[in-house]
Amino acid sequence: MRKNVVALAVLFLCLVAGVAVWADSPVFKAVAGDKVYVCACGADCTCNTLSSKPGTCGCGSALVEGKVVSVGEGKAVIAIGDRQQEFSTVGKYACACGGGCTCNTISQKPGTCGCGAPLKQVE
Repeated sequence: MRKNVVALAVLFLCLVAGVAVWADSPVFKAVAGDKVYVCACGADCTCNTLSSKPGTCGCGSALVEGKVVSVGEGKAVIAIGDRQQEFSTVGKYACACGGGCTCNTISQKPGTCGCGAPLKQVE
């Protein structure tokens, strides 16, 4: 019985640690058809911000709504109005709001998430 309790405790701690790591992940999780919010600076944008929630990007511009067209290795194509733009799905910065985070925000520049939490640099 004691071994089962210890095993369950270890499993629970691993699950909690896994959720914490996933919440601050530098990888943007999306599938084709998802509604997302992106920096609208254009193809030369260095912010390259992707989020599941509205907000602002590192350059201070408001994120605009887009739709995921396709997702590939490290990249996603997003439809923004009548144009499509490729974004990196691996960020240098990620939302640091912790476990239960639903922002799913990454960026190539520092800034804040849709929830208002700061983006933290990914190591």
